[in-house]
Amino acid sequence: MALAGEVGELVAEFQWLTPEQAATVMDDPEAGARVRAEIGDVMIYLTRLADVLGIDLTEAAVAKLAEVSVRYPAGEVRGSAAKR
Repeated sequence: MALAGEVGELVAEFQWLTPEQAATVMDDPEAGARVRAEIGDVMIYLTRLADVLGIDLTEAAVAKLAEVSVRYPAGEVRGSAAKR
C-alpha cells in the first residue's frame, strides 16, 4: 500500500500538466526535484517489494516486454489503442 501511495504522489506532480509541460518538467528546478524525489520513493518501495517476494526486477521487466511484443506486434498495432 505504501508503494501505491508513493505512485499517487508521483502522479500528482503531473496531474494538471499538459503533455508538453510534462515532457519538460525536469527543466524546472523545484518541480524536477519533487519528481526526482517521488521516483526515488517509488523505486525504494518497488525494490523492497520485489526483494521480499523474491522477484528479480530485471527478469520481470524483460519477460513482460517479451510478452507484450507477442501480444502487440509493433507492425500491426502501431497507432492503435485497441486492446487484444
